[in-house]
Amino acid sequence: MTRPPAHQPRKRFGQHFLHERGVIDRIVLALDPQPDDLLVEIGPGEGALTLPLLARAGRLTAIEIDRDLAPLLPGRAAGTGELTVIVADALTVDYRVLAAGRRLRLVGNLPYNISTPLLFHLLGAADAIADMHFMLQKEVVDRMAAGPGSKEYGRLTVMLQARAEVEPLFRVAPGAFRPPPKVDSAVVRIVPKPAAATAGIDAARLERVVRAAFAQRRKTLHNALAGVVDDTELIAAGIDPRTRAEDVPVEGYLTLARQETKRETTPRG
Repeated sequence: MTRPPAHQPRKRFGQHFLHERGVIDRIVLALDPQPDDLLVEIGPGEGALTLPLLARAGRLTAIEIDRDLAPLLPGRAAGTGELTVIVADALTVDYRVLAAGRRLRLVGNLPYNISTPLLFHLLGAADAIADMHFMLQKEVVDRMAAGPGSKEYGRLTVMLQARAEVEPLFRVAPGAFRPPPKVDSAVVRIVPKPAAATAGIDAARLERVVRAAFAQRRKTLHNALAGVVDDTELIAAGIDPRTRAEDVPVEGYLTLARQETKRETTPRG
């Protein structure tokens, strides 16, 4: 019997299909799906990860933007488990509606060209998400998990770690994909923090402070935040105005944003 030709990866969707069995097994092991999980895979592609997940969990919802690939998945999953395929751009999906009062477990080999906006879109529904296990460009994972004082530490680090715990799991070489990407990849675990972690903080205020701080990262915060936050406010938050943005821990930015939010919302007599 002649096998159908392999699907031609599409550059506009950032498609690099995972095929290495050892990597797939490590992702499934890290996720450890259970039968009662509300499991959602973003970008299932040809189903290399979908089928092992289905075999473990029994049911799975897959979000696939490629209208040629999506109809093939149910047939490939026949007899393995209950697969629901949503044909949509993952950036447009309402994950709270998908959770329907429960909490999702998300997994996927994310297209690298949309990974950062997608992460922020997902964190907007953090209360409906238990955890996320994603394959991303290794450079992005390094930035996501960076600590203060490192060159990788930046705006993405602070905005992500403000709302989630980030744990890099393992590196994946280009040869694990078809076609091989030009960069190394990595699998990361992201667990949203309780809402209390950012209680009393206006998200727009936090974004404004962090964006300004890192826009000119070689400058001290005294200079970088001029017109946004003054030295008195920095000192009140426990931050030395002579410090550079990359040397302030995430909690420092949260304290500053919480302080600024309170100041702006306090009625003035």
